[in-house]
Amino acid sequence: MSGDAASPLVWYFDFISPYSYLQFAAYPELMHTATLRPLLFAGLLNHWGNKGPAEIPAKRLQTYRHTCWQARQRGISMKYPPAHPFNPIHALRLAIALDSSFDAVKLIFEFIWMDGRSVADEWPALAARLGLDVAAADALIAAQRVKDTLAANGRQAIDRGVYGVPSFDTGKELFWGMDATDMLLDYLADPALFDSAQMRRLAALPVGAARKG
Repeated sequence: MSGDAASPLVWYFDFISPYSYLQFAAYPELMHTATLRPLLFAGLLNHWGNKGPAEIPAKRLQTYRHTCWQARQRGISMKYPPAHPFNPIHALRLAIALDSSFDAVKLIFEFIWMDGRSVADEWPALAARLGLDVAAADALIAAQRVKDTLAANGRQAIDRGVYGVPSFDTGKELFWGMDATDMLLDYLADPALFDSAQMRRLAALPVGAARKG
């Protein structure tokens, strides 16, 4: 696993998420100190009854434009794969089979989001990028341990209240999205960040009106 075994910081991500790629690329120092935990974003959406950004036509285009703009602003090389959304399950299982190491996760992210390649159509090329032949990669992702770990990662994330990717879990607080990274860094520097009267009030703020289902 990436990161210090004693570190409580966990990073939940899915290769399908362009924001996961951007956060990984923009904050490598955080990724080196965190446990990298792949999960299936679709499982979160199903559990919480949400739609993904790419499932809402106007939001889909906005998301694609926004992520490309952010990449350019930060000097991160980014090229969308041939089709999106795509099925990320083989990539997720491969990362888990390779212990979700920083290097393995980095190579998979770069294959998809830097080179703009397809996991489904170019599986042999992705396997080769990771030093594997197709037979070895197929055997790795077919292992029951790998499948069970991916499912367990999703259950653990849901139990913690994770509803989207990318998300950092400090063991006490959750920080969803790349735009929350600065708040995470402030919290890591000062764990009393949310102890002010206003922050405590927000945690107990009553619901004034609810949308009918």
